[in-house]
Amino acid sequence: MLDHAETQSGSNRLSGRELEQIDAYWRAANYLTVGQIYLLDNPLLREPLRLEHVKPRLLGHWGTSPGLTFIYAHLNRIIRMQDADIIYICGPGHGGPAMVAGTYLEGTYSELNPDIPLNEEGMRKLFRQFSFPGGIPSHAAPEVPGSINEGGELGYALSHAYGAAFDNPDLIVACVIGDGEAETGALAAAWHSNKFLNPRHDGAVLPILHLNGYKIANPTILARIPEDELRSLFVGYGYRPLFVEGEDPAAMHERMAAVMDEAMGEIRAIQEDARSGTGGETARPVWPMIVLRSPKGWTGPKEVDGLKTEGFWRAHQVPLAGLADNPEHLKLLEEWLRSYRPEELFDDAGAPVSEIRETTPDGMRRMSVNPHANGGLLRKSLEIPDLKPHAVAVSHPGGAEAQATRVMGGFLREVMRANEISRNFRVVGPDETASNRLQDLFEVTERAWMEKILPEDVHLGRDGRVLEILSEHTCQGWLEGYLLTGRHGFFSCYEAFIHIIDSMFNQHAKWLDASRDIPWRRPISSLNYLLTSHVWQQDHNGFSHQDPGFVDVALNKKADIVRVYLPPDANTLLCITDHVLRTWDRINIIVAGKAPSWQWLSLDAAKAHCKTGIGVWDWACHGNSADPDVVMACAGDVPTVETLAAVQILKEHMPQLNIRVVNVVDLMTLQPREVHPHGLSDRDFNALFTTDRPVVFAYHGYPWTIHRLTYRRRNHANIHVRGYNEEGTTTTPFDMTVLNGLDRFHLVLTVIDRVPQAAGTGLKQLMETKLLEHHDYIRAHGQDMPEVRGWRWEAEAVG
Repeated sequence: MLDHAETQSGSNRLSGRELEQIDAYWRAANYLTVGQIYLLDNPLLREPLRLEHVKPRLLGHWGTSPGLTFIYAHLNRIIRMQDADIIYICGPGHGGPAMVAGTYLEGTYSELNPDIPLNEEGMRKLFRQFSFPGGIPSHAAPEVPGSINEGGELGYALSHAYGAAFDNPDLIVACVIGDGEAETGALAAAWHSNKFLNPRHDGAVLPILHLNGYKIANPTILARIPEDELRSLFVGYGYRPLFVEGEDPAAMHERMAAVMDEAMGEIRAIQEDARSGTGGETARPVWPMIVLRSPKGWTGPKEVDGLKTEGFWRAHQVPLAGLADNPEHLKLLEEWLRSYRPEELFDDAGAPVSEIRETTPDGMRRMSVNPHANGGLLRKSLEIPDLKPHAVAVSHPGGAEAQATRVMGGFLREVMRANEISRNFRVVGPDETASNRLQDLFEVTERAWMEKILPEDVHLGRDGRVLEILSEHTCQGWLEGYLLTGRHGFFSCYEAFIHIIDSMFNQHAKWLDASRDIPWRRPISSLNYLLTSHVWQQDHNGFSHQDPGFVDVALNKKADIVRVYLPPDANTLLCITDHVLRTWDRINIIVAGKAPSWQWLSLDAAKAHCKTGIGVWDWACHGNSADPDVVMACAGDVPTVETLAAVQILKEHMPQLNIRVVNVVDLMTLQPREVHPHGLSDRDFNALFTTDRPVVFAYHGYPWTIHRLTYRRRNHANIHVRGYNEEGTTTTPFDMTVLNGLDRFHLVLTVIDRVPQAAGTGLKQLMETKLLEHHDYIRAHGQDMPEVRGWRWEAEAVG
């Protein structure tokens, strides 16, 4: 039952004229929505509806759309009344025609697409293009002005909303959450984002939970639980829910106006209190939210073929189908369209009447042109500090030891410091910032935290710029929302568990790809991942934490979107970090270990190596490397160590062998140039890997990834890859390489098996003996053999 004290306080908010105007806008938006789903022609019903006026394939989602247009209309009212800076995040993004309708009535769609003007012909084109070959998608895709949330895959709207609000003090993000979407794990965790939002310097999020009762073919949980339980759920999440429910349009408009006014009043009061210095520092505010309960398919057909449709799951997609075979359905469609009285909504030319246009905001206040929803318009380059103070001093290869991600953390600290005033850089991660050795960040900022802080707590603060929550979904959503509204960031995560956001990565990659073909969409900062605590260094964990396969997921995306970097040491990691922070419209994946490791390149050498992305390490080669007997290639920090250790063994026992060492830092260089912008030409690839010599390739991840990238190359048949073969447990670091055949001894054995000059030397027996010794030693002593733990590159052994 409604708590009327919460929903209808005070007198009516709308005058008779205001009520007529807002209802006319809503009817017009609903008419345009239905028209997009159904009509090819006769957009204003100037003649009786015939079958040839209807699309042969009916695609789209009606059920959620009238609720979305209803909310849009009332947000427009708030913007006009309060000059509010509001963007609209549409969780039920499959209601794409509703969002297009709003942008069309505002005039934005025609401004951005001059071939679709505000007249009858423009409306015809608007209808025809929807879910039609050569047209626009059915969801709230990048083609929809004002959208930053595609909504094809549900669950991400609320985390996107909070990401957009962080460091945007004047912005209010209205986030519509469908009751089906509310059942996803990603959305359930995102409710806790209010524990990280500081009203002093952040904007506000107004969640609007839209309960229309049904998913595709089932009722929704939150629509069926008792209202006191629903209320308690959101009170427990830390919100004050305001309820609007019913189906009579006039009464619903009045209720929604009252509740919108109340919610906005609470938001303003919270912000004023926090920013006046009289509050907001010691306690998290209780933010308002709205629960809108309206029928699914509201204002659509009540029944179809004697079966309930409005207010039931049958309204979810296309309520009236099979029009060619059922003339009664065509008649019902015409009645449905005419029920909105289009002759009152559009003038003789087919443009929205002035009463409707008066209900929409002006200029940049329109949600469809708000610059925060086209974040590239607001994006400013980061201030990037000099790398030199952070570089590891490397006098010769292997002459220093360092923790690569700890060095990176010092650099990110200075990035954070340099951009402190602009507040446009954040680091997110699931409780792993310190674990991933990025703790130097805490010298200039804290973890954001709006809950109680105990005296013994460390690095928690109201103004923190590091965001940690043990939900990879929420971290990803926050960062996406932050980037899409024009800022910069980094996502640090354990390599094995980044898989949790595979689908979110996929959706963001598709968004970037689609945006590139939209001339008015401006580039946004790249989505940058640091994947560490990787497969080869899991001393505290085991098999569950051993999975390098996120790179394989990423490689499924278009080549111009994805970059994968495997820096072999700290200085190359520094150079790559500096590079990715300067890029846009990319997804950059960096895989680097956090354990102490030998360093190979000086900063200058690292810069040169990273610029090409791949190269011969002359100092590691042996004999006549211009005419090698074998090419030893490596990609990744641990594979690099094992390759160099194998080379050292080969040089000692087979000094007559000519060895070339190739290190790969940019994985995409392995692809042909015509496939990826970073790819090597066939000529350059052949110069590195030869056309006919054995290549023993030590790779960080699954071996078939290298084969996948190089299968077109002339020497592919001679490339033999060692990598992760899904063998693991809680064991020593070196034993992980042995279990998967990536260790130095197996690499030497691979050379012996494939290089004729290496046969019959007795080295094969020695390597097999070493593997047996290793097996027995770690089981007796619980750590790797001294010769492994104490190994280092001998500079004097360089040939």
